[in-house]
Amino acid sequence: MIKNKILIANRGEIAIRIIRSAHKAGLIAVVFQSDRESDALYLQFADEVIMAEDANDDKPIFLNPDKIVALALEHQVDLLHPGYGFLSENPDFAALCIEKGINFVGPSPALIRDMGLKTVAKSMAIEAGLPLVPGSAGPVATAQDAMDFAKKVGFPVILKASAGGGGRGMRIVEKPETLERLFKSAYDEALAAFGNGDIFVEKYLQNPKHLEFQILGDKYGNVIHLGERECSLQRKHQKLIEEAPSASVTEEKRKEMGELAVRFAKKIGYYSAGTIEYIMDEDGSYYFMEMNTRIQVEHPVTEMITGVDLVDWQLKIAQGDQLTLTQEDISINGWAIECRVNTEDPQNRFSPQTGFIDTIQFPKDPAVRIESGVVSGSAVTPYFDSMIAKIIVHGSDREQAIKNTLEALEDFSLIGLKTTVPFCKAVLQHPDFINADYTTRWIDQVYNPEMLENEDDEMIGALAATIMYASEYLQLQGDIPAYANDALNVWVLNKRINY
Repeated sequence: MIKNKILIANRGEIAIRIIRSAHKAGLIAVVFQSDRESDALYLQFADEVIMAEDANDDKPIFLNPDKIVALALEHQVDLLHPGYGFLSENPDFAALCIEKGINFVGPSPALIRDMGLKTVAKSMAIEAGLPLVPGSAGPVATAQDAMDFAKKVGFPVILKASAGGGGRGMRIVEKPETLERLFKSAYDEALAAFGNGDIFVEKYLQNPKHLEFQILGDKYGNVIHLGERECSLQRKHQKLIEEAPSASVTEEKRKEMGELAVRFAKKIGYYSAGTIEYIMDEDGSYYFMEMNTRIQVEHPVTEMITGVDLVDWQLKIAQGDQLTLTQEDISINGWAIECRVNTEDPQNRFSPQTGFIDTIQFPKDPAVRIESGVVSGSAVTPYFDSMIAKIIVHGSDREQAIKNTLEALEDFSLIGLKTTVPFCKAVLQHPDFINADYTTRWIDQVYNPEMLENEDDEMIGALAATIMYASEYLQLQGDIPAYANDALNVWVLNKRINY
């Protein structure tokens, strides 16, 4: 029997994650080897590796739709999974795959396009009966139009790129005097990032929570939701810690918000995995924000509390399988927390860290789920996202999940680059997080790098540097190989080091 081939047009931990599901489905997993990351870990898990030869290209292979499709056809690929980021929500890329006979793992190009245009998506949400934050009916043509709307609803307002995402083309306007400047800034950034400078205006909720409902739909009109995730812990609209379910959502509200999400997905004919994003005000009011038409970075927390493998179902749905799960089959069991491990310095404005990972040590507890794209010796380059791993932990309830996650983070160590792990530890121990009293502005309003400092940090750092130097010196003398024993393995001396 000839197996179908699936090309994973992505890299890092998500490529490995998709390969795992591909093998379960009996598919041959194919990946690209980018010249910008020629010895990446994910390459070792694939059945076939296509040499991208993109060193002289102006962008990596993962952002080159024509080249991706041409190489896919050359290697007789049947399916293509875009993962997240890159071209995962590019309707033209999805359409090109389908046009050339490649089964795109995701919804239709038309839906990707509609949901990517926020004004269109919101118009469709209104038709489905979802509540919306007061906002302009469509893009505003000029800064003066934006000012006229802002005066009606009151400041602050937020400017958003109609075709945007990831915080680009987005500006918060606190007072009238700054609107014209920020409008031009948002427009220019949106035009450069998305080729579309359209800007719309919304009333800005000052301390909201960010909630998202995971849905699954098939090509026969069946749709279910798998509960919510809370993603409020974010910096510049980039999430850092996620949990499921949310302590701010009652069972009654979960049912209500979930049913609305399903109604919307059914009305637009959605299939594959997707996410309905809500924003919740301090009084508990919630509003539709947008829909993501791909697998999310934080999907593992939903898998942990429901037992449903979302990527497995993406592949089944793409190949025409009917959804056998009903809403009654979905139950929420316990609590899950995901911490993103980014190579960033949380004590220095989360500045990116690049270089080599000397040693990395993950928790050994089999109950802790690790999604990683690196090992000891891996290089972290400036060409790709700073997230190198995710640590996902389950607990019988939220309190236990927090405790288990802290224990898992204590058993993580990385030498060579700074990471966001100390930040995650500080957050999980902060009263605001423990009491679920945090919003999307928590980092801006509360976080201080001093939260991460310990009295012995300087001494530990100096000790680590001394041991590393001694090891290298002895190796040069030929007396011992570097890190030949635990005495020279810094993470053994102190698991709290994350350099």
